[in-house]
Amino acid sequence: MTALDLSSPVAVVGTGTMGQGIAQVALVAGHPVRLYDAAPGRAREAADAIGARLDRLVRKDRLAAADRDAARARLRPAEDLAELADCALVVEAVVEKLDVKRELFRALEDVVAADCLLATNTSSLSVTAVAGALARPGRLVGLHFFNPAPLLPLVEVVSGFATDVSSATRAYETARAWGKTPVACADTPGFIVNRIARPFYAEALAVYEAQAADPATIDAVLRESGGFRMGAFKLTDLIGQDVNEAVTHSVWQSFFQDARFTPSLAQRRLVESGRLGRKSGQGWYDYRDGADRPEPHTAEPADPPAHVVAEGGLGPAGELLALIREAGIEVREEPEDHGTRLVLPGGGQLVLADGQTSAEFRDVVYFDLALDYRKATRIALAASQDTAPRTLAEAIGLFQALGKKVSVIGDVPGMIVARTVARIIDLAHDAVAKGVATEEDVDTAMRLGVNYPLGPFAWSRALGREWAYDLLDELHLRDPCGRYAPSLALYRHAHASDKREDSPS
Repeated sequence: MTALDLSSPVAVVGTGTMGQGIAQVALVAGHPVRLYDAAPGRAREAADAIGARLDRLVRKDRLAAADRDAARARLRPAEDLAELADCALVVEAVVEKLDVKRELFRALEDVVAADCLLATNTSSLSVTAVAGALARPGRLVGLHFFNPAPLLPLVEVVSGFATDVSSATRAYETARAWGKTPVACADTPGFIVNRIARPFYAEALAVYEAQAADPATIDAVLRESGGFRMGAFKLTDLIGQDVNEAVTHSVWQSFFQDARFTPSLAQRRLVESGRLGRKSGQGWYDYRDGADRPEPHTAEPADPPAHVVAEGGLGPAGELLALIREAGIEVREEPEDHGTRLVLPGGGQLVLADGQTSAEFRDVVYFDLALDYRKATRIALAASQDTAPRTLAEAIGLFQALGKKVSVIGDVPGMIVARTVARIIDLAHDAVAKGVATEEDVDTAMRLGVNYPLGPFAWSRALGREWAYDLLDELHLRDPCGRYAPSLALYRHAHASDKREDSPS
C-alpha cells in the first residue's frame, strides 16, 4: 500500500492551530486541500492565515514564490461537508470531545467515498472509541501530529481495535511522503509520547511536593545534568498547566487510576488558582513585566578534597574517575564486589543515587545521575541531617573542582534525574511488552516528540541492564504505593542476562 497520490484532495476539518498546521503540511507536500469548520467564516479565515504563513516562508527563503502561488491555488475553504465528497483523506482536528468527533465522522461517512481514509488527530481519546460510531470503522486511523505541525517531524500513526492494516499502512506512508517521521502505535491511553513522558512531569512535581527543591532548581538539574532541553516546570508553563494536567488526568483515568500515572495535587491547585503558565502570565514562574526570575539553588564555593578512594568503580558514573584525576585530585582505587562509591578524606561516602536515602546510612552524600558527566554543568547532591558538614563540604568542593555548579537538595530517594529516567525506562519497556510500539519507534517518538536527549532504550543500554530495575525496586520499598513498582517487563529485562539452565523447582 503506497502513499496517497499528490493529485488526491485532502480535507482538514477543524481550523484551529493544529488544523491549520496539518493543512499547511499537506498543502506544501503538493495536495489540493479543503478546509472546513462548523463555525461560519472560520475556514476562510484559516485559509488566509495559512496564506500569510506561506508568505513568511517565502520572505525567509524557505519556499519559492512559485511554489507558494501554486499552493495557494490548491487551497480552498469549504462551506459544507458535501464539498469534501471527492477527498481521499479527511483529517479531523476538532475539539477533544468524543461525542463531537463521533458525530462528525458519522456525517463524513455519508459524504465521502467508500475508499476515503478517515483520520483523527486526537491526542488523548481512544481511536477505537472514535471509530466505534462508524459503519466501516476499519478505515479510521489516528494521525497524531505534534504542535507546531509544520515544524515538528513526528507523527504517531495509531491503529484502533478495528483499524484495517491497509488503512494504517496508507496513513503511515502518506505521513512519510509529507516529509514527516511516522511511528506505528497501538491504541493505548496517551499513545507513545504522552504515555511514556508522564514521569518527566510527575517526578519533578513529586520532588517539589516533598519540599526537596524548588521549581527553578529542579528545572536546572534536569537541563544541566539530565540533558533535557527544558525543565518540567518551564515546559508545563509553556504547554499550559491546564492542558498538561488534563492529559495526565485523562491517561490516569484511562488506565483505571493506575498509581503510575497519578496526577499531582500541586499542579491541580495551580490550575485552580488560574495560574496556567505563559498564556495567563503566571504559572510556576511569573512572566509578567518586571517580575523576578528565580535562580536555582547553587552551593557556595568549597575546598576540594586532596584525594578520594574509589571502591568498586561508579557504575554509570564511572567517567567521574577520569574527571577527578584531570582536576589534579588523587584517586585511590580499591576493588569492591558490590560497592559503587567514593570515600572522602573525612571518612564520609559519596554514592550515586540508587533509590535509597542518606538518612539510612552513616555519613553519606548522594549525587544525581547525569546524561554525560563530562558535559554536565550542574550536579545535584542530597544529604540528611545526620550527614557530617565536612562530608557535604568535601562533596561540594569535589564537583566544583570538576567545573560543575552544585545544587544541594533534600534527602529524597532517587533524587531528580535518576528517578525520572528510571521511570521513563520502565514505562517504555512496559509499553513494548504490551505491543504498543517497537523499541525503535519508542526511541524515535521520545526523541522527536519531546526532544529527549536519548530514547528510553538507548538510555537503558547505556546505564546497564539492571540499573533502572534496581533503583525502582529500592524506591518501591520506601514508597509502596505502586507508583514505583517495576513492571514485569523491566523485571524480565533486568534478569534476562541470567542464563540459568536449571529448571524451577
